[in-house]
Amino acid sequence: MTQKIGVVFPGQGSQSVGMGKALYDAHPSLKAVYDEASSVLGYDVAELCFAGPAERLNLTEFTQPALLVSSIAAWRLLQPAGIKPIAVAGHSLGEYSALVAVGGVAFRDAVGLVQKRGRYMSEAVAPGTGLVAALLGLTAEVVKEVCRAASSAGVVAAANFNSPGQVVIAGEKAAVERAIALAKEQGCKKAIPLPVSVPVHTPLMQQAADRLAKDLAAVRWSDLSAPLVNNAEAKAISRAGEIQASLIRQLPSSVLWEDTVHAMGSMGVTTFVEVGPGTVLTGLIKRILPGATLLNLNDPKSLDATLKAVS
Repeated sequence: MTQKIGVVFPGQGSQSVGMGKALYDAHPSLKAVYDEASSVLGYDVAELCFAGPAERLNLTEFTQPALLVSSIAAWRLLQPAGIKPIAVAGHSLGEYSALVAVGGVAFRDAVGLVQKRGRYMSEAVAPGTGLVAALLGLTAEVVKEVCRAASSAGVVAAANFNSPGQVVIAGEKAAVERAIALAKEQGCKKAIPLPVSVPVHTPLMQQAADRLAKDLAAVRWSDLSAPLVNNAEAKAISRAGEIQASLIRQLPSSVLWEDTVHAMGSMGVTTFVEVGPGTVLTGLIKRILPGATLLNLNDPKSLDATLKAVS
């Protein structure tokens, strides 16, 4: 295998009712993945992923374990091919999937952690008081300036630097609405509200990060088989001792996705494989590194195409 492969895992916003079902139906061995997660969570995660309802699946506390389980089920189908990534990354919640994939944490521990992470995030901000929106067509600097100017109306920050011309902002509803209005004055082409129930990656998440720190400390972490390029600094980490602090910083900090992809490129990654529901990250990487080879794995057809391309 001559390609230098980077594997990336999706975060919130990539969920949809029915995700993972075609792979599950085609590969009965995956039932064990869902059963193990269900025993940790106390509900049938396969039923939630495959049948919804969407209202429940879109609640952060349920979205996060559902995406992690769907992503790791897909990853298990790639493992027999002997793919050895030279780096991995995940978008927000996807960082936990990435850590499972490269041996940083046991799957069942990660399932429990992301359930708590989702719960703490939901409890940090009262329902209906937060808002998350993608701004298209502005530079990162202009978005930061717009957030500063709108902060007189409340907390608002750039949550995700996703790709050139796509920055997600989040915070208190009034402040985000003010920032959207200011962004349009600055030439923002489009502002799209996102199906994320809490304003993650803003200072409003510090309380959730502080609560999560205790749970992260109670879990066993291991050195990684391939480096993780983290969200908080777009820095490659591979030692067990670096992981907890990075995951705590991640919650109140911006996701530096554009920088993460560039970092993976400079580490030598030429082929990116998005593993898990949707193709959001594939679309972003296409804009960040137009020359990269892009593959994904979320159904039997894409599994076959990816296995063929990397074998």
